[in-house]
Amino acid sequence: MLFSVGGVSVQFTILGSGSSGNCAYLETDQTRVLIDAGFSGRQIRQRLAQIGRTPETLTGILITHEHTDHTQGLTVLCAKLQIPIYCNRLTKDAIDAQFQTPMDYRIFTTGTSFDVGDIVVDTFSVPHDANDPVGFLLRTTAGNIGFLTDLGHATKLVLERVRAAHVLLLEANHDLKLLQDDTKRPWSVKQRILSRHGHLSNDSAAEVVEQIVSPELRRVYLGHLSRDCNRPELAHRVVSERVRLVGATHLHVESTSQDAPCATLAL
Repeated sequence: MLFSVGGVSVQFTILGSGSSGNCAYLETDQTRVLIDAGFSGRQIRQRLAQIGRTPETLTGILITHEHTDHTQGLTVLCAKLQIPIYCNRLTKDAIDAQFQTPMDYRIFTTGTSFDVGDIVVDTFSVPHDANDPVGFLLRTTAGNIGFLTDLGHATKLVLERVRAAHVLLLEANHDLKLLQDDTKRPWSVKQRILSRHGHLSNDSAAEVVEQIVSPELRRVYLGHLSRDCNRPELAHRVVSERVRLVGATHLHVESTSQDAPCATLAL
């Protein structure tokens, strides 16, 4: 557990993460934001209620990219409640084409930083099959939270940008053998998942952790797990074993669920 300067707690909750829905909540002294909104508006409201929060108090929603497992709650939350959406121009255009609903956008340029209340948001490009997908490093008075939810491989830029994280949400989408043996997905889909603009495997996630591990990185959440081609315990074992091998005994690894929020982390 980390503590902020002055003792003001920063609260972070992954409301759910998986291949069919992703959403996290971050609260500071001045600011309350969602990172992605990949569940229905009703589901997001219910999950926020589990931690005693409501959408009406949100300062904004940060969007990594336009795929529906990151955006499907936007029309209910943003069109009705006038919650600002922070995204880049190409992501906005894709969301507009998808939902055709007027919403309040705050456009950033990928690679720049901006403030949302007392949170400094660093943005950077990630390799994924979307229009202009990004990762985030959210800087708070209590520590930095990195988001790598969808990427086919970790570029040098990605590794450099998340190296300052104290907490990291990292994709561990699939086990290679489970994906190869899966009978539901045609080969073309498997090729897309395995491509350098697809999704990280458990082994690839473990390699990312090994490359960025530091005394400052205290917790890694494994996210965006495939229901069919991964298992939470499998992802956890692969990454935890790599952490053990590099001697990072201080680092806590936790698998997320698409079905329920993780316990709130007080930074």
